Amino acid sequence: MTLTASCAFDDIEHVWIEMPDGVRLAARLWLPRGAAKAPVPAVFEIIPYRKGDMVRARDERNHPYFAARGYACLRVDMRGSGDSEGLMGDMYEPNELADTRHVIEWIASQPWCTGRVGMFGTSWGGTAGLQASVDAPEALKAVIAVCATHDRYEDDIHHMGGCLLTDSIEWGATLPAILASPPCADTVGPEWWEMWQERLEHLAFPLEAWVREEARGAYWRHGSTRFDADRISTPILAIGGWSDRYSNSVMSLAAARPDQVWGIVGPWSHHYPDVGHPGPAMDFQKVALDWWDHWLKASEPEVPSWPKLRVWLREHDEPADAIDRRNGRWIESQLAEEHWRLHLSDGALVEEVPSDQAGGEAIVPHDLRVGQCAGDTGYFGRFGGLPLDQSGDDVHALCYETPALSEDLILYGAAEMVLRVAASVPRAQLSLRLSDVAPDGTVCRVAFAVRNLALDDMLDGAPETQKAAIRFHTTAYRFKAGHKIRVSLAASYWPLVWPVPHTSEISLSEGALSLPVLSGAPDAHIPEPGGEAQPKLHTVLQAQPLERLVEEAMDGTLVSSWHQPSIRVKHHATNSTFGYETSARHQVHKDDPLSARSRFDHSMEFERPDGVARVRSHAEVRCDAEYFYLSGEVTVSWNDEDIFARQWAPSIKRRWS
Repeated sequence: MTLTASCAFDDIEHVWIEMPDGVRLAARLWLPRGAAKAPVPAVFEIIPYRKGDMVRARDERNHPYFAARGYACLRVDMRGSGDSEGLMGDMYEPNELADTRHVIEWIASQPWCTGRVGMFGTSWGGTAGLQASVDAPEALKAVIAVCATHDRYEDDIHHMGGCLLTDSIEWGATLPAILASPPCADTVGPEWWEMWQERLEHLAFPLEAWVREEARGAYWRHGSTRFDADRISTPILAIGGWSDRYSNSVMSLAAARPDQVWGIVGPWSHHYPDVGHPGPAMDFQKVALDWWDHWLKASEPEVPSWPKLRVWLREHDEPADAIDRRNGRWIESQLAEEHWRLHLSDGALVEEVPSDQAGGEAIVPHDLRVGQCAGDTGYFGRFGGLPLDQSGDDVHALCYETPALSEDLILYGAAEMVLRVAASVPRAQLSLRLSDVAPDGTVCRVAFAVRNLALDDMLDGAPETQKAAIRFHTTAYRFKAGHKIRVSLAASYWPLVWPVPHTSEISLSEGALSLPVLSGAPDAHIPEPGGEAQPKLHTVLQAQPLERLVEEAMDGTLVSSWHQPSIRVKHHATNSTFGYETSARHQVHKDDPLSARSRFDHSMEFERPDGVARVRSHAEVRCDAEYFYLSGEVTVSWNDEDIFARQWAPSIKRRWS
């Protein structure tokens, strides 16, 4: 039982929701008092991240807040995860979306619900909301998608521009560990052990499919809302962060469906924005409550007057691994319609190419040291990992820049480069960086893009011409007067992107950069956190800062590694402790792309009254010219006794990369 200044509600630890095939999904329910007599709207979140422990602290920031203000709130574990029955073999399987739709119908039919349902979530949960918005069930009246992807291939954790991201390997180690973790005996009951054994028996290694599916194709189009945007049938509030590459979906969806999508993009990485870092953070609960009140309480809500886009307009920050608060301001605006077109010419970005310089060629360097200043992609919301001063990478790249700007310029949207290139090998790779060069020479990365030149512009198959149109991800950035705009090109971006098999010579004969420019925009108001304090239902027992290392050994081996020491959280209501630890190591010899190797190790520990479970996993990828060689392992113990071990070692033919 919980009582707040607004209204009382009951916190029901465990509820079963039965699917048509008999599988039961587990949910936690926060139900306002009196809802049985006076039904209320409902909001829910469905993810595989274990309602009992893994993200329990996060759940307890969001759901009680909404419940105290008159909403039934549910946190549902997906099939095959947490306390739910069934099995999960991969992300976004067909039964996952079907389950979500059945959950919506189940909630709407409950006596405590008015029949009006909202859906929200971050990352996987936000993406599930986007997927449910396509031909949405009648009861689904609104969605909030935070740090979600609308394109599982291009804007997800696995690939970018047709290039394999090493982040995919980390997720290949982490997801099996999550799915190998035990249900909770207190909520599931005595059958928890049998559920766990069945889950372990069918444990899969989805990294194999993620690496094998090198081009976009049907595998990645499934569940990618981008290709079904015309069928979105319910309002969406899309929220992203510029330090998280998933933010690309916000402007993209707002452009595709301005009638259904509103967007907010802040400076933070892969988090709910109330704890967003870099700051300023946003009062997510207050913004979400305004959204729910509008769409879920009125039977026929009017179109709201909110700005279509509210974004943090970034500007120059001194590059650093971590920044507590970004420079800039909140603005509101429609998408930019004006474009500034610049051409690449003899190291410069110019509006017109001089006649005596037309038709020249430049060679794009292939140097595996480019990327050592890249930082992280922001996918996992780790502290720090922001891009460093790009000067170290630019030394090994082909660079073009403008003269010092005579006035401020606001880049707003997705910059695009059109290049005419010829590669010496069939499988070649381009990395592009768009940077802000300050008067003191400091170089700040504003946006980046990569492209597998073996694929066409849709990333589906082989290109028919030597021209490539490459879009940077969307951004909002003010280049100050006196600063310069720089574009840097290279033939690799290690360790973020897996390298091509052979050192390639790429000749560039023509290039143009198109910048979407905003002439001006009014300030916007986005509330920062600072409302009423919520009850502290957990204690952080152990938390040490993440450790990073980037170095070049004497023999020319490039090593990039990081280690997140153990973090342990005690949940008081369940008398349980959850802990995890992760480490990564990437290495490659600067002269040999076939020496590339990436490994991630992940461990999770669940200490509870009936015992202690430990799950350890690793995933590693190496290669030769024709194959990727994957290895993975999951081991599980219960009360210090090993009860499960499984290994995988698939070899995957390289086709496009």
